[in-house]
Amino acid sequence: MRIVVDTSTVIAVIAGEAEKARLIELTRDATIVAPPSIAWEVGNAFSAMLKRSRINLEQALEAIEVFQEIALEILDIDLKAAVRLAGKLDIYAYDAYVLQCAIEHSLPLISLDQRLNDIARREGIQVIEVEP
Repeated sequence: MRIVVDTSTVIAVIAGEAEKARLIELTRDATIVAPPSIAWEVGNAFSAMLKRSRINLEQALEAIEVFQEIALEILDIDLKAAVRLAGKLDIYAYDAYVLQCAIEHSLPLISLDQRLNDIARREGIQVIEVEP
């Protein structure tokens, strides 16, 4: 099974958030896939934590190293279709990239972003529920 992940799931696992164990359980034996933007989103998330003094530079760099060790399959997406989707749904491009990845490759999505999950469902994307 292949599952599209978004940044919220990756950050939760790397940062050891409460949902980490459940996310690992749900994705065990699955191939984790994401659009090419995932690396930049993860970098942005950790730089935001650094800016807000939630972590220090050493912790941010260690988190990036952990991210780079995750076995992620990066799937190309149709950028124009993603931007059309962003316009249609009035969402940020980064969210549209994740949705476009799921749509284009007919894959389920796992996310901690409930708004994104709701939009995905409305667009006919299977959403893997994290809540037990």
